[in-house]
Amino acid sequence: MSHVIVGAGLAGVRTAEGLREAGYDGEVVLLGAEEHRPYDRPPLSKDYLQGATDQDGVFLQSAAWFGEHGVDLRTGTAVAAIDRGAAEVVLADGERIGYERLVLATGSSARRLPIPGTELDGVLHLRTLDDSDRLRAGILSASRVAVIGGGWIGLEVAAAARTAGAEVTVLEAAGQPLEAALGPRIGAAFAALHREHGVDVRLGVHVTDIVGKGGLARGVRLGNGDVVEADVVLVGVGAAPNIGLAEAAELELDDGVLVDERLCTSDPRIHAVGDIAAIWYPALERRLRVEHWATAQNTGPVAAAAVLGLPAATYDALPYFFTDQYDLGMEYTGYAGPGEADELVVRGDLERHEYVAFWLRGGRLLAGMNVNIWDVTEDIERLIRSGGTLDPRRLADPDVSLADL
Repeated sequence: MSHVIVGAGLAGVRTAEGLREAGYDGEVVLLGAEEHRPYDRPPLSKDYLQGATDQDGVFLQSAAWFGEHGVDLRTGTAVAAIDRGAAEVVLADGERIGYERLVLATGSSARRLPIPGTELDGVLHLRTLDDSDRLRAGILSASRVAVIGGGWIGLEVAAAARTAGAEVTVLEAAGQPLEAALGPRIGAAFAALHREHGVDVRLGVHVTDIVGKGGLARGVRLGNGDVVEADVVLVGVGAAPNIGLAEAAELELDDGVLVDERLCTSDPRIHAVGDIAAIWYPALERRLRVEHWATAQNTGPVAAAAVLGLPAATYDALPYFFTDQYDLGMEYTGYAGPGEADELVVRGDLERHEYVAFWLRGGRLLAGMNVNIWDVTEDIERLIRSGGTLDPRRLADPDVSLADL
């Protein structure tokens, strides 16, 4: 019997690596729906999209690594179902593969907009390597790019397109970009960053349809009748977890696939990792499903250890993500959902884009974000984990070291 991993993204590969690094010498089968061998996703909206990294730079392992480590990598292989009773996965072509333990690492898919015009050439999404190739080609040939959605992907693509010399318009329904994630004040700082680089950021707008001519996208129509002209339209309105297999197999769900601290689902033979896993975070005293690189990076090895029954296999990382836009670099640690923080403390200068932001509730730190200020992530994590009450004045004072709080 094999240990089978469904999903050949970062979480799946890290699981396979973890099995081998822990000394497991049995059969490992890694199933990926895409034709490409496993690759890293953050560069798709950053360095790779801008041409600063070539395709070899995004692959997680060499082509030879999988054979050398006895990992049966099958690309272009879709899984149609999980037969829990038989402990088998059923491939789209009808083949069945038995498993001793199964790890679901199926990731997410880009959300679609239910509006007319999304089928036009030039309307793009960004989730896969092929998506990034199409988007890069579109940006290089376009004079005008419209980005629907002012989230992380939308803003990173806007920065890449603007850097490439295109006229860029960002269309966001909320009052500020990133408002749900960061709140209006920090969202406004990101809007200012993009405006400083010549991006037309339009807020509180409603997109009704994408207009075209001869099958090609030519613009985005807004609720007030205005049309934003564009040769390329990027739809960046979030991602949806690929939980169809888990749902059909009747695994317990809670936003994503419900897992315990060992990343085990309601079936003791099945684990879930990465974007689809709804994980309990002890330091935050809550369950979350986090669609970011670090979650995939960190859950894979824990699942591998749990599959092998190693005693230390529990997940205790904090949510973490990062972005790069123009000359701005940012790291975010912890979690503060919409309306959860009752105080925002800023240390530094929002206008110069050099600051640390802290979200607190009742004086307790929920999350921290450092922007163009480095080597403070460990201090932020320590303060979150401590659960203690912080003095906002000292937190805001750059002369007080975070290490001393």
